[in-house]
Amino acid sequence: MMETRQETMEDTGHARYTHRLRVSATARAALEAEWGRCRWVWNECVAKSRQQHIANRTRPDGAPKVTCGPAELDKMLTEARAAMGVDARGRFGTAAADHPGLRKVRAKAQKDTRDRLPVHRRAGVPKPKKKREALPSLNYTRRGFRLKDGRLHLAGGIVLTVVWSRELPAEPSSVRVYQDALGHWCASFVVPSTVEPLPATGVVIGIDWGVREIATTTSDAHDLPHSEHGKKAAQRLAKYQRQMKRRERPKGRAQSKGYRKARRRAAKLHKKVARQRQDTARKWAKTVVRDHDHIAVEDFRPKFLAKTSMARKAAAAAIGATKTALIEMGRKHGRAVHLVHPAHTTMDCAHCGARARHALPLGMRTYNCTAGGVSSPRDKSSAHVMLHRAGLNPAGVECVGRGHPQGDHAARATNPPVEGGPPPSTGGALKQG
Repeated sequence: MMETRQETMEDTGHARYTHRLRVSATARAALEAEWGRCRWVWNECVAKSRQQHIANRTRPDGAPKVTCGPAELDKMLTEARAAMGVDARGRFGTAAADHPGLRKVRAKAQKDTRDRLPVHRRAGVPKPKKKREALPSLNYTRRGFRLKDGRLHLAGGIVLTVVWSRELPAEPSSVRVYQDALGHWCASFVVPSTVEPLPATGVVIGIDWGVREIATTTSDAHDLPHSEHGKKAAQRLAKYQRQMKRRERPKGRAQSKGYRKARRRAAKLHKKVARQRQDTARKWAKTVVRDHDHIAVEDFRPKFLAKTSMARKAAAAAIGATKTALIEMGRKHGRAVHLVHPAHTTMDCAHCGARARHALPLGMRTYNCTAGGVSSPRDKSSAHVMLHRAGLNPAGVECVGRGHPQGDHAARATNPPVEGGPPPSTGGALKQG
């Protein structure tokens, strides 16, 4: 039996609740001024970090290198602010609260370089934020904001009206105020996530991702067909993109009003499609989580398809968003979601455990086992293999045979089971969905 890792109930983390804001002209001016200070701090940190990096590279051999950590950046910023006469007023703790984000991005880039990852897989180093391109995004900690009479009060005397579509389940620990590509202002509150257990069903399910069908499961009633939201909007999107191309001005010049109008229309259509896909994914995830105690999911990362001929199909299927919605829904309701390594899942037989000698081409949609002579749909067979890999293959269940050779590929349980529900074992108490 493979090793399975399960998180405790305290590992459920936090959840974000995003609400629209109604911003007055005075509040908008104050937010834009605050964003200008934050952007100056970010750009100054990036510039100082680059200068220190170049100085260390040109330093003579044997000379000690000077680090450029948080303390050094704070000192440099204080000196630069005094020399340039920059106003230090603004949100609590000044705009230097962006340091954690800068440090996180830079640390990830340095780690990828040390690990010698391919260049196309490395995280980029922090770059300056341009005034015309970067959208405002302000982060406030608990002492930098408060909620009073349904309104959001920010440090610096900024008052915003929140459109409460639903109440917050707990007291927020931080909030991010940002402007999206359509010009809408939003507030994203971070609150501790709460578990809402569902009744135990004693049913398990295996899920395999694809592009013809977004999700193929061991239960025909829970298969997720391709919604084709992007295909329905492709004609209008192409129209707006052609308008942008015709009205585009050379680099370095401000874009025309017609270009900005076409770009706004394209962004609005992109956002509509994204919301449609997210809505479909959440509704499907809710159904799967409600009907099953344990879910074996292929830990598929569609990023590698971005440079292949299947890039458009994979993007239209929104596999990543659907997988994220399923994991979040399982965490919310206390279901155990087992992430299964995708290697050889299409080559293994779900009945006898035999493995094909060669990988199946994408055009072959039927899996034929040469050892047992059993034929089954390729995606359905892979979904059953997910159950084997996760250890959810009880004896005496149809289409599930003896133990499957696991090798070095383990399944990880990302969510705790419901209290009082069946454990993730191979006993006969579980039945296949």
